[in-house]
Amino acid sequence: MLRLAGPAEDRRTLASLPRQAEPSPEGPSSLAAKFAIPRVPREAVSRRELIEAAVASGCVLVAVTAPAGYGKSTLLAQWARAEDRAVAWLCLDRFDDDPGALLESLATACRNAGVCDGEAVVDRPGDADRGVERSAARLAATLRASPVPFVLMLDELDRLQAPACHEVLRALLSAFPPGSQLVTASRWEQPMLARLRVAGDVLEIGTDALALDTAGTREVLERAHVEVPADLVAALTDRTEGWPVGVRVAALVGSTDRDQAAALTGEDPYVADYLHQEAFHRQPRARQRFLRRTAVLDELTGPLCETVLGSGPAGLELRRIEAQNLFLVALDRRRHRYRYHRLFREFLLAELQRTEPRIAPTLRARAADWYESRGRPEPALEHVLHTSDTPRAARLVAELALPTCGAGRLSTLQRWLQQLGDVDIGKSPELAVVAGWVAALAGDPAQAMRWARVAQTSTPGGLRVTGAASFGSASAMLRALLCADGPEQMLADARFALEQEPEWSPGRTTALWLCGEAWLLAGRHHEARIALLDASATATRDSPDMAVSCCSELALLAMDGGDWREAAAQLRIARTLTGELELPHYSMTALALTAAARLAVHRGDLHGARRELADALGTRSQVTWALPHLAVRLRLQLARACLSVADPVTAREMLAEIEEVRNRRPALGALLAEVDVLRDTLDGSHRVEKNGALPLSPAELRLLPHLQTHLTVDQIAQRLFLSSHTVKTEVKAIYRKLGVSSRNDAVHRATAIGLLGGPR
Repeated sequence: MLRLAGPAEDRRTLASLPRQAEPSPEGPSSLAAKFAIPRVPREAVSRRELIEAAVASGCVLVAVTAPAGYGKSTLLAQWARAEDRAVAWLCLDRFDDDPGALLESLATACRNAGVCDGEAVVDRPGDADRGVERSAARLAATLRASPVPFVLMLDELDRLQAPACHEVLRALLSAFPPGSQLVTASRWEQPMLARLRVAGDVLEIGTDALALDTAGTREVLERAHVEVPADLVAALTDRTEGWPVGVRVAALVGSTDRDQAAALTGEDPYVADYLHQEAFHRQPRARQRFLRRTAVLDELTGPLCETVLGSGPAGLELRRIEAQNLFLVALDRRRHRYRYHRLFREFLLAELQRTEPRIAPTLRARAADWYESRGRPEPALEHVLHTSDTPRAARLVAELALPTCGAGRLSTLQRWLQQLGDVDIGKSPELAVVAGWVAALAGDPAQAMRWARVAQTSTPGGLRVTGAASFGSASAMLRALLCADGPEQMLADARFALEQEPEWSPGRTTALWLCGEAWLLAGRHHEARIALLDASATATRDSPDMAVSCCSELALLAMDGGDWREAAAQLRIARTLTGELELPHYSMTALALTAAARLAVHRGDLHGARRELADALGTRSQVTWALPHLAVRLRLQLARACLSVADPVTAREMLAEIEEVRNRRPALGALLAEVDVLRDTLDGSHRVEKNGALPLSPAELRLLPHLQTHLTVDQIAQRLFLSSHTVKTEVKAIYRKLGVSSRNDAVHRATAIGLLGGPR
């Protein structure tokens, strides 16, 4: 069990308390420790790169500033023990917060390191001000005349609060000879930095530099003999934000329960005790209350905090908290926006629940009011969901549903609905439509059908689903999406919604996309292309994920028609949107991966095709019979791509999955004929497999489209700048690999598996 030991044990573990014990003015052992370089903990992560960079910088001041538990003292100790120069060490305490006492401690540290001679440089108390001035000048002159380069290390600089003490340090800094450095470690902002920043004579090492990366976290865990998988190491680094104490506590927890290590929270007793002792209880009561109550906020600004607390000036208080490094992270350079460190915030929320359990809903309601009055409904909703104001939460979910889903943030929408709960969703047909749509896209057909039934059998409750002109339109679009009754009904529902949606409505984009999907299911490719083109024109703005789906469908239509240039252009748009918006791989983006695999095969990039195909195959599990039109089309395209890279086993798996969808949704329109072609192709592929057929080579893929033409072998050779013999050899190889014996059969087989489009 981790014991949050007294401050004297700081040097013994990376994650123990960073404070040393208060030195006794009468205790010789404590006084000796004040000037002794501490031992480097055995489990400490190496800071060699930071130290080397600091030494190489040549800056007269190296300022290490970070909250408690970031290993500031350990960094200085590692540096001191690696130094070739003389090292004067001083761990400051509250008795040094006096210019005279500070000068005496500094002089002692410098004498111990051989930087000063043995004569006293500090006057004994007399005329305090004049004595300090003389002593500072004398010590500065001694440092300037030092016979050796040196490093003066001051740990726990935040102990010094008196402005006169900071003036002493400024005076001494100006006397440091070339090759010597002052290194300071502090929890609080260091007042000497402003002037030196302008002069370019300070190197600042802050929280970002001291936070552990994944490699550092792994090193701490390994030294604690805790074996954690790589993904959990990354998760732990993210949970702790690289805070060394947090990682060390996780290692101690992980020694008995590995799974609990990555799930470490600010409510963990070890973490909570540390934060309470080292950060929270040191603050005045008013600041403790400020910290607790503002912890309900994901992002902190002065005006928001003033609204939530009902008092001010909060901006000034945030600046003071930042100056004290109370685990407050600045989100901009203007010092307007902040957030709390994740574990510290969790600790504060637990404190709020413990001390003021009834006030949190009121604070969150005020925050929601503030956000909504400024046109920011999403953060408003996040707060409302923690209150009992269900009607308001339902209204905001309905308002945010389409834009959130369109941005590919399906998991966020799922979380909101889960927090609302099935009972409250069931009271609102409008929310039932949203829940049905989300369930369908997430691949949960049972839930999708359940909510569709609720929507169809209930009376509208007055909520407006943003993006739909009316409840009738929204409900019709859900029915079309689920396609439970075949292409004719799907098209009728999509057309009804299209008639309801005005030109400016985002819902019109959805209705057009559904019309395109219905036309595809009916085998009317020309009409489908027109609808998809119209939808994609506005989908990029209104529903990026729908734009990806439209462009993917258009790319596949172009491929089937032999227009590979158009296919590449449409696919480029789809992939760009997926990358720029960081859309996840889910039902609305799965076809883009499959289309990319087909395009790669056409270009002869078999390695790239397999890579795209692997991603697409991993995505298909989310496209279930909840979306039968997409589920079958996706697997048809996957099967064709698999055949093109000589993987008939996976192609047959796709056919089996298609049959499962077909058993649930037999009304698949024109897709049934394509499924029959795929089955015939697979039935005829046994001979290809027995002959050990390989995927077509890049050269063979280059030649393949010419087999669709009426060009002779000699004419093809002339166009490709090849010999007739080479072309004949490649044609025979194509026949063998496709399991055919004629040019016409080769074209038909290549078209069936997606290597070729329609007639040229």
